[in-house]
Amino acid sequence: MGFMQELKKQRWDDHRYYHHNRINQSLHLFSACCFIATYALMFKSPVAAAFTGWVLAMISRQIGHFFFEPKDFDQANQVSHEYKEQIKVGYNLNRKIVLLSLWLALPVMLSFNPSLFGLIQPHYDFNGYVYSVSVAWIWLGLGAIAFRTLQLFFLSGLTSGLAWATKIITDPFHDIWLYHKAPLQALKGDLYDPIVQPLIGEDVGEQQA
Repeated sequence: MGFMQELKKQRWDDHRYYHHNRINQSLHLFSACCFIATYALMFKSPVAAAFTGWVLAMISRQIGHFFFEPKDFDQANQVSHEYKEQIKVGYNLNRKIVLLSLWLALPVMLSFNPSLFGLIQPHYDFNGYVYSVSVAWIWLGLGAIAFRTLQLFFLSGLTSGLAWATKIITDPFHDIWLYHKAPLQALKGDLYDPIVQPLIGEDVGEQQA
C-alpha cells in the first residue's frame, strides 16, 4: 500500500471506528480550531501554545472519546470495542490514559525538580514555573508523536509510521473539513453518524458533504 492509500485508510478507520457520536465530532471540531491556533502560537508564545493545545484542544478531544463515543458492539462495522482498541494504529484509550497521566504529572514533577532532572532551564519564580510547564508539555506532545511513529516503523513498517505522523499533524485541518456540520446536526437531534462505507477511491469527506 502506498503512502496516500495508507493515509486515507488510517483516516477512514479513525473516522468509522471512533467518531460515531455527533457531540464527539463537535468537540473534535472545537479541538481542531484550538490546535490550529496552537500551531500559530508556537512561534509567538510557548505558554499560550501549550495551554491552548493541551488544556483546550487535547482535553476537549478526549472528553468526546471517553464520555460520548459508544463502547458497545459496533453494529455499523460489525466489530467489538475491544477489537477496535487492539487494532488502533495510534493512541488507543489505554495509551491515552498513560499519556494524559504524564501530562498531569509534569507540573507536579517540576514543582519538586525545577530542572526536570537537568532536561530544562530551572525556574525561580511562578512565571518561570508556568513557562517550564509549558515547554515540558510541548516536548511531551512532540515526543509522543515521535515515539509512536518509531514504534510503528518497527511494528507496521515505514509507510504506516509516516502516514500516521502525517495524519496526526494534519488532523486539525481534516477534522474541520470533516465535522464542520456536526454541531448543527447534533442540535437537530441527529446524534449518531450512520458511517456509510465509501466507494473505492472515494475519500471520507465526500461522504460527509
